[in-house]
Parts: sequence; C-alpha cells; structure tokens
Amino acid sequence: MRQIIFHEETKTFHLYNEKISYILCVLENGHLGQLYFGKRLHDKADFSYLVEKCERPMTSYIYEWDRTFSLEHIRQEYPVYGTTDYRHPAIELLQENGSRISEFQYDSYEIIDGKPKLPGLPATYTESEGEAQTLRIFLKDALTGAKLALLYTIFDEYSAIARSAYIENAGEKNLHVLNMMSLSLDLPDKDYEWMQLSGAWSRERYIKNRTLEQGITAIDSMRGNSSHEHNPFLALKRHNTDENAGEAIGISLVYSGNFRMQAEVDTHNVTRITAGINPEGFDWKLEPGESFQTPEAVLVYSENGLNGMSQTFQKLYAKRLARGYWRDKARPILNNNWEATYFDFTEDRLVEIAGKAKECGVELFVLDDGWFGARRNDRAGLGDWVANEELLPNGIKGLSERIEALGLKFGLWFEPEMVNKDSDLYRAHPDWILQTPGRNTSHGRYQYVLDFARKEVVDYIYGMMTKLLSESKISYIKWDMNRSITECYSSKLPSDRQGEVFHRYILGVYDLYERLTNEFPEVLFESCASGGGRFDPGMLYYAPQGWTSDDSDAIERLKIQYGTSMCYPLSSMGSHVSVVPNHQVFRNTPLHTRANVAYFGTFGYELDLNKLTEEEIKEVKEQIAFMKEYREVLQFGTFYRLKSPFEGNETVWMVTNEDRTLAIVGYYRVLNGVNQPYSRVRLQGLDPDMVYENVWNHTENYGDELMNYGLITSDVTAGEVPGNVTHCTDFESRIYMLKGKKVQGGR
Repeated sequence: MRQIIFHEETKTFHLYNEKISYILCVLENGHLGQLYFGKRLHDKADFSYLVEKCERPMTSYIYEWDRTFSLEHIRQEYPVYGTTDYRHPAIELLQENGSRISEFQYDSYEIIDGKPKLPGLPATYTESEGEAQTLRIFLKDALTGAKLALLYTIFDEYSAIARSAYIENAGEKNLHVLNMMSLSLDLPDKDYEWMQLSGAWSRERYIKNRTLEQGITAIDSMRGNSSHEHNPFLALKRHNTDENAGEAIGISLVYSGNFRMQAEVDTHNVTRITAGINPEGFDWKLEPGESFQTPEAVLVYSENGLNGMSQTFQKLYAKRLARGYWRDKARPILNNNWEATYFDFTEDRLVEIAGKAKECGVELFVLDDGWFGARRNDRAGLGDWVANEELLPNGIKGLSERIEALGLKFGLWFEPEMVNKDSDLYRAHPDWILQTPGRNTSHGRYQYVLDFARKEVVDYIYGMMTKLLSESKISYIKWDMNRSITECYSSKLPSDRQGEVFHRYILGVYDLYERLTNEFPEVLFESCASGGGRFDPGMLYYAPQGWTSDDSDAIERLKIQYGTSMCYPLSSMGSHVSVVPNHQVFRNTPLHTRANVAYFGTFGYELDLNKLTEEEIKEVKEQIAFMKEYREVLQFGTFYRLKSPFEGNETVWMVTNEDRTLAIVGYYRVLNGVNQPYSRVRLQGLDPDMVYENVWNHTENYGDELMNYGLITSDVTAGEVPGNVTHCTDFESRIYMLKGKKVQGGR
C-alpha cells in the first residue's frame, strides 16, 4: 500500500507506504519546505508545526514585517542561493543580465500511477501502474519564465523514493544551468555518521566512515566517469546503528559521469544533503523552448540497520533497475582468457582453453582484449573493431562457431569509447577525440577518448559493433573503459556549450548501450571500467552485471565485495576464480577460498584450466556443480553482512532463499592463529521456528538458536591439531549449508 496525498488547506504533500513517510509543504513565500523523511507516520492534514522558525541575529529576512521567516533557517525542498539562504543551493541559473538569483514558486501538481521514463537516461521503472505513484510538483520563476518540475516516485514494495528534476526555459532569453541537483534533502539534525565507498584501482568501494560535523563533507568525481575513487553512493547512519538495527538513510545516484554528493551542516546543526551532476565546469545552455532533465537519485530509509538499507537497494536495483532478458536469469559460468594469455594467443590455443573449460562444466568462453586490428599490445588497434586475421584466420565468426561447436556460448571484449593513435580510425578521423585546441593531449594507457558527444562518432561505433554481433555467434559482451577524460573539449560544439561535453558524453554512452541492447536483447552485457571505475547504477540499467574490480585476489575481494554490497545486488558483481600467484598482489590463496568468495556473485574463472593438476580439476568440477545447483539463491537471494573485513581478521556473510528453507554462509579468515578462542557468529534472516541441518557436520538447530546463540565456527586452531585432522592455514574459508524444515507441532 502506497499513497500520495495533498492537503489543500495546508498545502502539504504526504508520500507514504507501509514503511516510510516523506512530507513537504508549500511555504508562505511559495517555495517548498521539507518537513519529514523517515519511518511511516499517520497522515493528518496539518504538519505545519514542523516548520521551525525563530528570530536570529545576523539573519536576513524575506518580509519587512516578519523577523522569523528566513530561508537560512528553514528546511527547504529545492533551495536557491542568495535570497536569504547562504547555504549551497540545489539549482543555479545564469541569466543574460549576469544575475544568478532565482525564485521558484509553487504553481501546481499532478499525481500519476506508475513511473514515467526519463528520456535518454537510466532510471528505476515499474512494470505495472499499481507498483508506484509519482508526484510532479511544478514551480515557476516569474522573472525568467523558467519552469521547474520536481519528480517523486514512491514504490509500494520498497522503502525508497526516486527523485529527479526537470527544467524548461519558457522565457524569451537564454539561460545557463550552472548547477541542478537531482536531490536536495534538509534534515533537522547532524547526529549521523557519514559512510562512503572509496578507493582506487584494484581496491574499489572500501567503506569509509566519519562523523558529520559543521561544515562540508563531500565526495565527487571530475573524471568523466563515476570513478574508482568514489562511488555515487552515501549512507547516513545514527551512531548506534549497526548492520542489523538502527536508522540509516541511503542515497544512490543513477548516473555514470561527473557527480557530487555533499552534506552541509550549518552552525545550527541542520544537515543539507545534495546529490547530482557535479556543478564544477558544468554549464548547460537553455535557449527558449529547450529543457533539461537531471539524472535520478534514489533515497532509501531503513530502521533495520545497514542490512535493511542494502537489501532495499539490492532488491529494487535487481528487479526495477536492471532490465531485459537476463534480469531474472541465473548467470552463465564463464571462463575469460585474459589472465590466462593476455595478448599472447592463437585461435587454436583459445579453442584448447575453451575445450578444457567445457570439460569442467563452464558454459561461456570469453575472448578478452587483443583480437582486433593491430592489437598486439596496448599501444595500437583500439577503434578498429575488425578481427586480426593473423591471430584469427576465420575471424570472430569462425572462432565463435568453433566455440559453440564445443557446446559453449561465446563472449567478446570491446572498448568502444576509446581509440589508439596507431589505428585506422584515428588516422581517418583525428578530430574524433576529446582534445582542447592548442593544448597538450594527454593519454591514458596509450589511448584517447572518442568524442561521444558527437552523434556521428557513436553511429560509427554502433555500425562496427552491430556488424560483428550480427555476423557472429556472440552471446556476451564485456564492455570496457580504461581511462578517464582529460582536455574535455568537443570540436563540434560552440564555445558557450563546452560546459555540456561531460554530460553529453555520458548521454552518448547511454545511447549506444540503449541501441545495442534493443538490437540484441538476448546478449548478456557486462560493464567494466578497468574493473570498478564505472560500477554504478547507471550502468546497471543497461548491463545487469559489472566487473567488480580488476583485483581478483580472493582476500582483497572480501573488502571490495563487502563494500559493493552496501548498494548493489550480488547478481551485478562479476566475481571469478583467478590464477595463483595472483596477478595483482602475488598472493597464493587456496583454490577453495578463491571459489568460496567468488560464489557470492556471477562466478567464473580467469585462468587456463589446462594448467591445473588433476586434483585441482576435480575440485573445479565440484565448484561448478555446486554453483549450478545454488546460483539462483546466491545471485538473487536475500544477502546479510555478518562480520566486516574492515573490522577484524574474519569476514562472514550469508544469503537466504525466499522461503528461508536454505541459507548459505560464507566464512573467511585471513590469517591463521594458534590456540584460538572458540568462535561463533549470529546468523540473520532465518525462520526461528524452522530446524536447520548443517550439511557440513550434520548437526540440527532451530533458527532461533542460530540467530541468538550463533553458528559455531570454531576449528582446529582452537587447540593442538590432531594428526588425523586437516590443518588450517592462512586464507582459510568455509561454506556452511543450512537446510531448513518445519517441525510438526512447533515448539
């Protein structure tokens, strides 16, 4: 049950479902005020007492006769700067006379069932009108003629609200949008810890926490992609909140380009959260009649801790952001050749690797970088999406047919947004890259960024990719992006539109994805950006899974996948068993631990299985059989984080199926110990009245025992190791399978 109510007498909007309420009102000056976001409240006509006002020194006031009404001290819904509010605004327009002052006043509203699509942008969606309701609030700036629409969608099944904003220049003069946030939220206090997901290449989405204090706390990207450094996600949690209890607010931006997410705490402890396109360098020209739509931000509230927040994001994004043929399907187990061969391969060697993979039970073979043009290293060939016939004499078509003849599906790597200078494409169109006239043009990995703000560039790449996909038997595309944008300038745009290039570039990427996924709906797309450099909700809309990180080491992946799970579903996380010593950290980890981590994701192998021993091949076959049996729950079940790799030597997480008759627990210990204490972990999400058999040791316990006393995880490190017991080592892990059944008569 969800509903949006407008109380006409008090001009108050109340959006609510069974879990949450969002309340806003029209203030006396026509602006919108923010009253409440949190746990569901009873509806009533008048919440005006929540508009807190008082007279304060050194404050500017709207009305001469009222020394209490100042926007500096009133919580607002979509604030502007300069008309008594000195805090950072949600929107800033540059007018032809040089003024940046706006006055958006309430005009009207509409409530519709379902959720409208955002043109050209990824966003959550509904499949029936009964799943959600959407509120549009229309505001006008009388002086400039600008019309602003704020969109709010509240879902029936999720404690989430999707927000965005739309502006139209209905005046007679040009406007420049310098800042336009997807979301602004004023909270009445600052008693939160700020959580962000930050890192760098191969250590993406580490959890970082800090206490909010007066001033600015922010994360952003100015790289042209959402970045390895900061994910477009934040959480605010109360100081007593943990994984399973307490209040948490999560905000996720459905966007893949430059962004900013910010908390501004004023000196009266009011917290303003803004999220949207990074305003640094942004300047979108609106001629009369033109419009602009912001990306979507998703706002989640949980009273059940961080797990409750994450489960809302995970279920919403898995079912109502990811789309298409593969959304609800278990993902194929794949073998990628990159860490097996890098650029050193022939067609026959690839078929040999694929043959062994098929023998082990793999379902999909993926050819990574190096198959096209003059691509014998990373200095040449990008942009020339034609098979190198010296390596592949039968082309991609012939190779794909040989792979399918083995009984496998075939997948292929592309990096469509990039070009090497040593390529036929660059030699024919040197003006097709982003470069600033008269300035040095920087490279990254010896490559340059194609100007996807230009339609003819996107059309050309689309033509090359569709030709290959149409002629060959390709079931999977790994879409890579291996550098950020520098010298951002498009030779096709006039000087007063250069501030649009970053956003137009991302719109070009989205356009290419949209066309390809529509043209080839049964091809599984996996996004990649040197691993996790563009692992964001915008990509998830087009590619239901992403390569989580180029770091495939199992121990490093504990932190990466734990952090990623704060917002993203397991079905979106590309997670593979890779070669040892690991190619990023040169660590040797047991084969079973590599698999035990990779199970909690899409699962695959990054190695040449021909190089494993017979004993290891036997283990691989068992791993694949296990994943095939349980991948539905591992990819689409309800996920719980139990012990954090950021807080100790052990990591524990688990997943349950829908009726809670199956739970799979992953236990990981980084370093071994000597004569360790007994250990146990309290599980979550079980049926307290169900009896669960621990398949590992055939013990039986009620669900309430496992959740209140805990699952015993003690092993031989607790004492002297007997000679007839397999000893533990560093990088130890175990999978606990718990199968539940109802007991006659209950307790």
